[in-house]
Amino acid sequence: MASTAKVSRPSPSLLLALPALVFFVAFAVVPLGGVAVLSFMNWDGLGSPTWTGLTNWHHVLVDPVTHGALWVTLKIMILSWLVQTPISLLLGVWIAGAQKYRAVLAVLFFLPLLLSSAAAAIAFKSLLDPNFGLGTATHIKALSQDWLGDPNLVVYVVVFVIAWQFVPFHTLLYQAGARQIPTSMYEAASLDGAGRLQQFRHITLPQLRNTIVTSTTLILVGALTYFDLIYVLTGGGPGDATRVLSLDMYLTGFSANDMGAASVLAVILVVAGLLLAWAITKLTGFSQMRSELEGA
Repeated sequence: MASTAKVSRPSPSLLLALPALVFFVAFAVVPLGGVAVLSFMNWDGLGSPTWTGLTNWHHVLVDPVTHGALWVTLKIMILSWLVQTPISLLLGVWIAGAQKYRAVLAVLFFLPLLLSSAAAAIAFKSLLDPNFGLGTATHIKALSQDWLGDPNLVVYVVVFVIAWQFVPFHTLLYQAGARQIPTSMYEAASLDGAGRLQQFRHITLPQLRNTIVTSTTLILVGALTYFDLIYVLTGGGPGDATRVLSLDMYLTGFSANDMGAASVLAVILVVAGLLLAWAITKLTGFSQMRSELEGA
């Protein structure tokens, strides 16, 4: 009697993921590979690329402009996390409650998220103009200073505008996480005599650990891509005070017509983002985290 051979079939999950994988390879991996190759070439965007080896890498890595852009990027990254995280966490936990009017306020909080970064930058650029902006309209002297022209203030203004636009998104994350916490945990804590602050510290924060890691990753890695908002708001100025790596890449490629050096910066941004996400995952133990509802 002939034996029937088993025919292996691809798993349904693989078939479902295949279209997304094809698009990812075609529109992410392949272009990134082309950029990596271009980083070893000299090209002005018009003629034929010529191989230069590690010349572009050496030029970019020793360039003081790159060092300055890296420092500005790190500064905005850290300040963005320090500003956005506590505000988003507190707002998210507060909006997750069932008190009156919080649903209406939640909608108002999310309105900045609906605007494009370029539109937000144009609006704030007009509001902060020292000649006809908010200071002139309100006749408040403190608001009439040159916010975007002072190198000592402009970074903090950029961080404020970024927080204004993206705090609603992270608030939404924390709101969703806070609503998954069982009310029985708070009821039991209340019976044990725990106050609101103790409940927040010993119940809310531990239960939101996955959300905190996710939000932190998005804030820190996202800080590497703040191009459009800064380009429209300050153009990298005054001087190079807000010239972040992504803007440095653009100016190097399309203003200085040095696509090879711009490709080096692009590769650095991708590698930095991957390493940052990997480091956060490893240092926080996110990959080993179990369900937040375990033991509830």
